[in-house]
Amino acid sequence: MIGITGYADQARWGVWDMRAVLVPERYATQVEAAGGLAVVVPHASALDPQLMDVLDGLLLAGGPDIDPSRFGAEPHPEIVVRHDRDEAEFAILDEALQRDVPVLGICRGMQVMAVHSGGSLIQHLPDVHGEDRHRGGAGVFSEHAVHLQPGSLVHSLLGDELAVNSYHHQGVDDPGALSVTGRADDGTIEVLELAGKRFALGVQWHPEAMDDLRLFSALVNAAVDTHRT
Repeated sequence: MIGITGYADQARWGVWDMRAVLVPERYATQVEAAGGLAVVVPHASALDPQLMDVLDGLLLAGGPDIDPSRFGAEPHPEIVVRHDRDEAEFAILDEALQRDVPVLGICRGMQVMAVHSGGSLIQHLPDVHGEDRHRGGAGVFSEHAVHLQPGSLVHSLLGDELAVNSYHHQGVDDPGALSVTGRADDGTIEVLELAGKRFALGVQWHPEAMDDLRLFSALVNAAVDTHRT
């Protein structure tokens, strides 16, 4: 049973226009295709440590920016934060890591892992690179290569290099207690791992939007082991 952290946003479907708890469908279908049961986790539920009594794995989904006050910075004009989601995801990640429940962080999720471990973010990558190369136009992924560190968990799963998609304007600056095991050609941190845990891996791209189940299968397999123990 894999918990997927959700959005709480205004949404429209059919005749309705109201607040909804939701995630992009591909997160759930990829977890299910890998053999897991997908469970969307609302913010309030994520704050309750008892939730981890029934989850075997945690997927921190992509989304808006993290409040920079969490890493001691003033907000950049380009950021959009959601304090309720920050509070929920930092709480559920803390509980998952304390219990050694497998965690996969995607895009924002990897950044949550970094900041949770004492790291910090580059709030607007174009300030560093001079162009917005890690996202296309509105709602359009960019594509680039990622190079993975031999001997790492992610290397054992994905090999030396792969082409990925991305849609983000922030990046990890200081990884905190996490190890950097993958980078883009421009040096942007693309993969983080936490040593000493059953499975704690974050990626900056969006594997849920790719036809590649390997990361989801690794999460589900680690979760199966958690369930058995």
